[in-house]
Amino acid sequence: MSDLICLTDRQMKRIGLYVPLSHGIARVDDQRVISGITFVIRNGLRWRDAPSDYAPHKTIYNRFIRWSRLGVFNGILAELAGMAGTPDQVMIDATHLKAHRTAASLLKRACSQTYPPPGRQAKRRREATHQRRLEFQAARGLRRCGPSAGFAALGGENERFQGCSTSV
Repeated sequence: MSDLICLTDRQMKRIGLYVPLSHGIARVDDQRVISGITFVIRNGLRWRDAPSDYAPHKTIYNRFIRWSRLGVFNGILAELAGMAGTPDQVMIDATHLKAHRTAASLLKRACSQTYPPPGRQAKRRREATHQRRLEFQAARGLRRCGPSAGFAALGGENERFQGCSTSV
């Protein structure tokens, strides 16, 4: 491992308390796997692009996922941050995201009268769907030639079909 990151024995001793023990099955050396995890995250690589000198990429990925769920890395980072003491400097992140050029007009559209807010549109859609459902139920009742729940919802009994039989 010439150009690769490798944790020293002293560094491994500091974080060794947080690494879970093996369950009796021989596994790849934890020092190599943690070094591989650090290398992949530091360089922004895909897991499959991890050098095979650390361990198989599937092993590195599985151990990262399993230990993340167990909170191993949270414990390690908390321990290392606690040992450092109070910081001398505070850094503010100045990262920004580019927005699409049409995103600037969204605020204008939301406030204008020609474009109602999305809440009103959704309410209108629900009301229209409900009305169509009632009309559909009424149409089904017409085919049966008898009173149905659709007619009752639309305004009472249907006078046109009172003479028809209700049997289908």
